[in-house]
Amino acid sequence: MNPVARFSPLIALPPLAFGALAVLFLFGMQRDNPDELPSALVGREAPAVGATTLPGKTQLTDAMLREPGIKIVNFWASWCPPCRAEHPTLTELAKDIPVYGVDLKDPEANATAFLSEHGDPFRALATDPRGRIAIDWGVTAPPETFIIDGEGRILYRHVGPLIREDYTNRFLPELEKARAAQ
Repeated sequence: MNPVARFSPLIALPPLAFGALAVLFLFGMQRDNPDELPSALVGREAPAVGATTLPGKTQLTDAMLREPGIKIVNFWASWCPPCRAEHPTLTELAKDIPVYGVDLKDPEANATAFLSEHGDPFRALATDPRGRIAIDWGVTAPPETFIIDGEGRILYRHVGPLIREDYTNRFLPELEKARAAQ
């Protein structure tokens, strides 16, 4: 019997699949910043922020996001260790620019205690107990920070805590670019 006659095309399938994946990975690594998660909302109007806040705090409203000037919206939670790490950075930023917060899936008492203990950098707050607002904004996990322009459009999305080189090399240049465009 001829050995060539018994060749099955299915034998070629694993090497072809491997080659296709290798090309896909190679293409993905050639992006400008392979660590950056693109946001479909950049350049679009910021989604709604909800209608609840923590006791004694100013309610964040959609109108506030459309006020003149650059502002920041930060999704955070008291149970989130990276949120705790970036909190001093938000406190410093709040001295120079409006910082708004959305407390994500956090028991009210825990969020209030966290802000009482560590300080409240937020000009206004919204709460998102079920994560619905986060879904509308495309938030994958806290912390995530958005730069918003004076018309309420999202200019930039930063995934992860605003700390160290990530803050100085990725977030600050985008903030400066947004300020220069205003």
